[in-house]
Amino acid sequence: MKQLLILSGKGGTGKTTVASAFIKLSSARAYADCDVDAPNLHLVMNFKNEPETEDYFGMPKAQIDRDKCIDCGVCLENCRFGAISDEGGHHVELFSCEGCGVCEELCPVGAAVLMPDIAGELTLFNEDGNVFSTAQLKMGRGTSGLLVSQVKNRMKSAADTYTGLAVIDGSPGIGCPVIASLSGVDMALIVAEPSLSGISDMERIIKTAYNFGVPIAVCVNKHDTNPDNTGKIEEYCRENNLLFAGKIPFDPKAVEAINSGMTIVDIDCPSGDAVREVYQITVEALLSENKGNGI
Repeated sequence: MKQLLILSGKGGTGKTTVASAFIKLSSARAYADCDVDAPNLHLVMNFKNEPETEDYFGMPKAQIDRDKCIDCGVCLENCRFGAISDEGGHHVELFSCEGCGVCEELCPVGAAVLMPDIAGELTLFNEDGNVFSTAQLKMGRGTSGLLVSQVKNRMKSAADTYTGLAVIDGSPGIGCPVIASLSGVDMALIVAEPSLSGISDMERIIKTAYNFGVPIAVCVNKHDTNPDNTGKIEEYCRENNLLFAGKIPFDPKAVEAINSGMTIVDIDCPSGDAVREVYQITVEALLSENKGNGI
């Protein structure tokens, strides 16, 4: 199964819009949303059956057993994260706790213990042979990279053995969830926007993907909002031997499609026509035996 990852160096570039269009154009039977902090690919996938859900356990959190606690204050004095409060008796503020275990180690009566913490929820849609894996991380929780890995593993485990292509909507930025998204994929398509910050973010995510040896393609969304910067992105790709997959125009109809629960290839619009060309170039490169990753 070939895995195509759609990435962007920042949020709001149109990454999910492109990913959803690719899923429809390829008739992909396996896909995933790895933006676990703010997943939204499910809004246009339109599954009818209830999904399978599973709790995701991140780093453990401390808890204080009030029946054992003698309110000696040792945990309060030694917690470097300010996660212990003494209002109404010593207790743990879960949003501040980093699970370091100092309170458990120092508590003289064993009242402070580390307990498993539900940090999010994994969701798997499996309908008529179509598999869609996603997840939602709880507010203030970490280990998002580990959750992304579980999202991808659930997709691969549930997909039929004859599934040829999986499309993955990656996380924005260049941090831990992006690194987990990149692991094991066959190609990454970077969706860039023609702004100064967009170019800077594109360069950072390209260098991140390059470190993993992942073949890279680049497309520009809303290219006509700044033709000069679009030209700079094309030049950057030429100079660094990167595949430039095409340009998608700014299109008010794209917003109408997404708000109606459709993709941009479900309606007749300029952005839908352009993304078809980007898809064709990208998939041809993905299936080619001579992919280069530039830089």
